[in-house]
Amino acid sequence: QVQLVESGGGLVQPGGSLRLSCAASRSIFSFNGMGWYRQAPGKERELVASISIDGRTNYVDSVKGRFTISRDNAKNTVYLQMNSLRPEDTAVYYCNTWPSRINVWGQGTQVTVSS
Repeated sequence: QVQLVESGGGLVQPGGSLRLSCAASRSIFSFNGMGWYRQAPGKERELVASISIDGRTNYVDSVKGRFTISRDNAKNTVYLQMNSLRPEDTAVYYCNTWPSRINVWGQGTQVTVSS
């Protein structure tokens, strides 16, 4: 069964940090790049960061220098370390495969940046 389970979100003040985790089924994790996506209220879902099977990373300009994506192939888990968080980072964060997304989404994890 294909599964994506995100965790680690929460309420944080501007300038704070959070670390998101996504546990994926081995059947999809082992053969795909992975990405973190987010969807803010009233906006379309966007790709935030991606990591290839061999560890190459890319980021959307708005998070460069603040977010770090990584993967642990032994644990079938992808992480997103988020530092210097801003109110505009508030969104539900999801993981999925990259560059092609599978038609399965987890429940996401809510990140709220507010004072």
